Amino acid sequence: MTLMKTLAAGLLAAAALNATAQAWPEKPVRMIVPFPAGSATDMAARVVGQQLQAALGQSFVVDNKPGAGGNIAGSEVVRAAPDGYTLLFSSNSAVASNVALLKSVPYDPLKDFTPVAGIAQNMLVLMVKPTFPAKTLPEFIAYAKSKPGKLNAGFGSSSSQVSIAMLNKLAGLETMSVPYKGIPLAVNDVVGGTLDFTFVDLGNALAQSKGGQLRAIAVTSDKRNPLAPDWPAISETVPGFDITAWFAVVGPAGIPKPVADKLNAAIVALLEKPDAKERFAAIGMAPMPLSPDKLKAFMASEIAKWQRLVKEANVTPE
Repeated sequence: MTLMKTLAAGLLAAAALNATAQAWPEKPVRMIVPFPAGSATDMAARVVGQQLQAALGQSFVVDNKPGAGGNIAGSEVVRAAPDGYTLLFSSNSAVASNVALLKSVPYDPLKDFTPVAGIAQNMLVLMVKPTFPAKTLPEFIAYAKSKPGKLNAGFGSSSSQVSIAMLNKLAGLETMSVPYKGIPLAVNDVVGGTLDFTFVDLGNALAQSKGGQLRAIAVTSDKRNPLAPDWPAISETVPGFDITAWFAVVGPAGIPKPVADKLNAAIVALLEKPDAKERFAAIGMAPMPLSPDKLKAFMASEIAKWQRLVKEANVTPE
């Protein structure tokens, strides 16, 4: 009799979970973004949010919470109710690279988040003002070496921070790094002349280059991008340089699996739509659809990868 009651309770629980998943979302969903408006993470979140609203019939509201490399946003999501109505739309910073870059992270990315879906990958671009004396990467390296400790670089993400440090290490440069809450803020100071250079996500780099505010030197991925085939890869001059950012959706630990699976299916479907692909391509991103299980494995591998990159770049955790 006890066994029958246990089985019945299990069936009732499963039925309740399925009913919850079928009803979700019954109200607007909040997507917390750990970087400011105009950042690559923000732009990707808005593309996904608009598509999910059309697909699921509820608003997906982007809420920007920049600061601490993504930890402020990550901490808020960890504390949220695991009901699928508060999500973190994150770059690799909050869910992978901060583990290596910070002495203390207020959560365990693999235990305190429910992986939902991979979104996209993105490269960065080394950019300077049009009046900067170097136009090519070899010229940039030579100029930087002639002024050790004099060039200022701004970073607004873990990817841009490690890009600066890795370029210093592999090219033998001495430049000063200045932290910002987001890449757009660093871009503003390069345009204004406060900074000498920064690393910009490809989508913003294309816009800045087209508008004439900044000039591209080279990209951080190991190969050139079809959207900007004339921009060389840093690795063409500095062998071994290869840094790529990525974006994913996670939620607080304990989100019911049927809800996570429903959201994952909606995201994977939208990433396959031609108009979504075009919108991602326009901001320099390549879709990276991943199931919850594959995203968790990917996050674990990326935590190890960023620990290696941070060590190789001689970055001291803060």
